[in-house]
Amino acid sequence: PQVPPARSDTRDCSAQPPYLPPTATNTTARLATLRGIMRAHGTHAYIVPATDAHMSEYIADRDNRLGWLTGFTGSAGTVVVTQDKAALWTDSRYWTQAERQLDCNWELQRTTWIESIGLWILEAVPVGGNISLDPFLFSIDMWDSYSQALRGSGRTLVPIETNLVDEAWGDQRPPPSSQEIYSLPEEFVGSSWQEKVARIRQQMEQHVQRPTAVLLSGLEETAWLFNLRGDDIPYNPVFYSYTLLTNTTIRLAGAARGSLLAACPGPLCVELRDYGHLPAELRDYARGNVTVWLGTEHTTYGLHRLIPQEKLLADSYSPVMLAKAVKNSREQEMLRAAHVRDAVAVIQHLLWLEKTVPQGEVDELAGAQHIDALRKMQEHSRGPSFQSISASG
Repeated sequence: PQVPPARSDTRDCSAQPPYLPPTATNTTARLATLRGIMRAHGTHAYIVPATDAHMSEYIADRDNRLGWLTGFTGSAGTVVVTQDKAALWTDSRYWTQAERQLDCNWELQRTTWIESIGLWILEAVPVGGNISLDPFLFSIDMWDSYSQALRGSGRTLVPIETNLVDEAWGDQRPPPSSQEIYSLPEEFVGSSWQEKVARIRQQMEQHVQRPTAVLLSGLEETAWLFNLRGDDIPYNPVFYSYTLLTNTTIRLAGAARGSLLAACPGPLCVELRDYGHLPAELRDYARGNVTVWLGTEHTTYGLHRLIPQEKLLADSYSPVMLAKAVKNSREQEMLRAAHVRDAVAVIQHLLWLEKTVPQGEVDELAGAQHIDALRKMQEHSRGPSFQSISASG
């Protein structure tokens, strides 16, 4: 008898009935809920990115809106949902994974170009339709790109500050992280946070436009400036925060750390604010005779639009991001020492592989777990910077 061909472990939406592998997620109810919310807001298409409000590459489960809506767990992608269509755009690293995780509610678009997303929207949304997004999840540059893609088409790009996926997700959405925020020991950093603040303020004074404040949205910016670390996002030593650093005050939204309060009152006094209050704080500050300096790569369009154009100084990167990129001698020394410790773990791992692989006693997962354990044994280890990728060849 003929042996039927082995089915690829990917979806087959052309089959009758459609075939879905066990790794696919049923998204019918989630999409129905989202579409009902979209109708209530009068939006014909809704764009969902794979990032958070700080333009982070890695995100916490709470911010994985695209993953919840689609079942797709890749780290890069964009989703657009209309009343009768849904599509995911992602790059070639994830095409096979997407075919295993998406159900047949979704079209897979094998590109990441905004032009491609724009053309799909123009076909799916009639003239006069509204295309909406959460402005606090898109950078200034991304907003401009979508605006350009839709310009002159008769469709309108509308920011909605209420996140519609969060509404659909409801009580099932994971809670905010409550991990500890800790100070880096002085011997690791080479500069106190007070010295770093003084240098940024000096740059503000010397700038030809004399900005009165620097807005920090990238999570690594606030962590670096104050020599603090956290565990709010897996594999990333950061915590959710914003900083508004003026020439006389420091407002930190999202972090509470006693080491920052020692200089109160005074210009080095750090005023702690609730993380969610940053938009209101920024709106109030922008009413004065001020100029706000920010980096467009990590600042969302939602925050950008709170600052009048004439009060804005925008560069690709903030002065803190640029200062962070230049390592002082102590940081360089610590980097080299960290690589030596990591090399010890890698050499131990390679020796272990030479002994165990020929005996058939190890697979890729065991290999990843083993090198993680070896690194953890090294002094100062706080965990890997991403999930180990252990297979080769």
